[in-house]
Amino acid sequence: MPIEDTEDRREYYRIEDVIALEILPLEHPATVKDSGANQLFDLLGELHQLDFEAQHLLRQIAEGNRTLANYLKVQNKRIDLIGQALAQDLVKNLAPARTVVLSEGGISFVNDQPLEEGSAWMLKLVLMPQGLGMLLTARIASCQALDENRFAIGTSFEALTDAQRQLLARHILQKQATERRLARESLQGT
Repeated sequence: MPIEDTEDRREYYRIEDVIALEILPLEHPATVKDSGANQLFDLLGELHQLDFEAQHLLRQIAEGNRTLANYLKVQNKRIDLIGQALAQDLVKNLAPARTVVLSEGGISFVNDQPLEEGSAWMLKLVLMPQGLGMLLTARIASCQALDENRFAIGTSFEALTDAQRQLLARHILQKQATERRLARESLQGT
């Protein structure tokens, strides 16, 4: 493999996605913790964190009691549906949905304001359709003017927890699987 191909390879899978994205200064989250939208955002994030943490327990239960495990999966699905409904409401109150390129390592998007390379920001993301709310610290890796009112911003996430990284990875894999399934269905339909 040529050296330039090796250097150009990326560490993480990337997907194009449409998400709600709000860009906040680092000090912002501490000052607005008690608004209703922020409480809902925090609740959605915590629901997904708990779901992630409970997955291994559900697998252990399934080994001993398949009926109980199936019941718990149904209850989990019900909670997910409620979370999705709440997320739809949150997305309306957050920021307009925008197309981004997302990976476990960072996010790229078009912004109407330039962001200084090297600066750190809080990114408030709502990933759909599951309504996964995440508040992540990101450092601006690149900012390139597309025209006078649009800037291509590239970021890298900082200090992700293992759970946050795995939740991002799960979202990316689910999105890829959905795109593959839709592509197969469209090929079969023609």
